[in-house]
Amino acid sequence: MKQPDRSLHQLQFTQIAWVVKDLEKAKHYFQTMLGLERFSETTTIHLKDYAATYYGEASDAINLLTMAYSGGSFIELIQPVSGKSVFQDFIDEHPSGGVQHIAFSTSIIHLEEVIKDYVSRGYPVISSFDTPIAKIVFFDTRKEIGVMTEIMGITEQGEKAVEEMKK
Repeated sequence: MKQPDRSLHQLQFTQIAWVVKDLEKAKHYFQTMLGLERFSETTTIHLKDYAATYYGEASDAINLLTMAYSGGSFIELIQPVSGKSVFQDFIDEHPSGGVQHIAFSTSIIHLEEVIKDYVSRGYPVISSFDTPIAKIVFFDTRKEIGVMTEIMGITEQGEKAVEEMKK
């Protein structure tokens, strides 16, 4: 199998994400049992505000989201509220929740090359969001590693936001 040119991609492990039925309950677990006190404020995310796609169609899903920085990576908690999304699909398939994806990041200037590489290897984009801090794409890698893979193309604004969250 042809190896990707990592000098183009410069991918870095960034995040592990749980999709959960009850975000506050999951956050409480991470805080009390694992000592992760510094979660971001819970935010309601309306995917339509970020030109989101779900299997090539526009997505109007709504999710709750919070994140914490720990050990060099982010812990993300997502609770689907409504609409079609890869997160709702996951909770439908796994009612108790669980790890839904891992995320790697690269500079926004390398993202299209990463997408081309994934697509050429048979992993089409199944969902995407375009936020001010990153363009985010999801690939279905469940057969290979048991979870989806998210690639984030981090913008300049995103680099600053990440540094703030690490503090």
